[in-house]
Amino acid sequence: MPKITHKFIAACAITIGASGLFYAQSASAQGAGTYPGKTIRLVVPFTPGGSTDILARAIGQKLTEAWGQSVVVENVPGAGGAIGADKVAKAPADGYTLLMGHIGTLAVNPSLYPNLPYDPIKSFAPVAWVARVPNVLVVHPSVPVKTVKELVALAKSKPGQMNYGSGGNGSAANLATEYFKLQTGTSLLHIPYRGTAPAVTDLVGGQTQLLFTGAPAVLSQIKNGQLRALAVSSPKRMDALPDLPTVAESGYPGFEADQWYGVVAPAGTPADIVAKLNAQINQSLNSAELKNRLNAEGAIATPDTPANFGKLIATEIARWKPVISGGRVKAD
Repeated sequence: MPKITHKFIAACAITIGASGLFYAQSASAQGAGTYPGKTIRLVVPFTPGGSTDILARAIGQKLTEAWGQSVVVENVPGAGGAIGADKVAKAPADGYTLLMGHIGTLAVNPSLYPNLPYDPIKSFAPVAWVARVPNVLVVHPSVPVKTVKELVALAKSKPGQMNYGSGGNGSAANLATEYFKLQTGTSLLHIPYRGTAPAVTDLVGGQTQLLFTGAPAVLSQIKNGQLRALAVSSPKRMDALPDLPTVAESGYPGFEADQWYGVVAPAGTPADIVAKLNAQINQSLNSAELKNRLNAEGAIATPDTPANFGKLIATEIARWKPVISGGRVKAD
């Protein structure tokens, strides 16, 4: 597993803390007592219908119900989420423009795009860690393996001959599989698609051999026998697939490659507004209704503090950098 130094994480945490101190000390004309007093925009940096969009709409609905003020989801796709993220980074720091970020926009893009117009640590104030979505390693039923160890053995016997699909270069599926390759010492041929849906379709059709992608995209195909699941990327087993072992349980201790999602605001957003948003989002995530809704989609609610979400971002930036460079991953 790539080494992450405590010094690096501490430095990132200090930077996040410093930005937090800045907005904590700034007096807001409208504090948390009267917030929100108008419509909130929650920017999704991707097209409608994906996991980021689904989570944003679920959270937006809960905030609207709790506060009686509309939370409007605005889809701003492009450049791997960079266009939407940059729009939020440059918005007024008043709590009325938020970003539903995820592993790509907040942890992967800094290593994937050399001229990224925003800094995930300096440009944003962490608000709330919303959910974790485990990746599931699936193969076409024609692939003669039933465990991770059998897959690794087969791949090593045919270096560079087995292929895997993904939603595109730099996508979560691409990175999860490259990380898997690094940890297992295997060589697999990457076939990028323009989105997860066509990658799943071709795997079901036998055009590709394996896929390591977010659980929601393949749950139904696993359950109806169109795909065979070998393992899940999370540290613990999924409620939606309780009999499926983790990659760590399958002989690779410490392996973890989940997707994750969370809300951030422009740097300088007053601390009391961040705290109010965090408390309400966490309350929503702790409700049985939303927990069950997320579980049904293969997602796991992760209510936590803004500080811990900031630490996650710093840790993940460090973790994925060597995966991207080692796998020579390039953005589409």
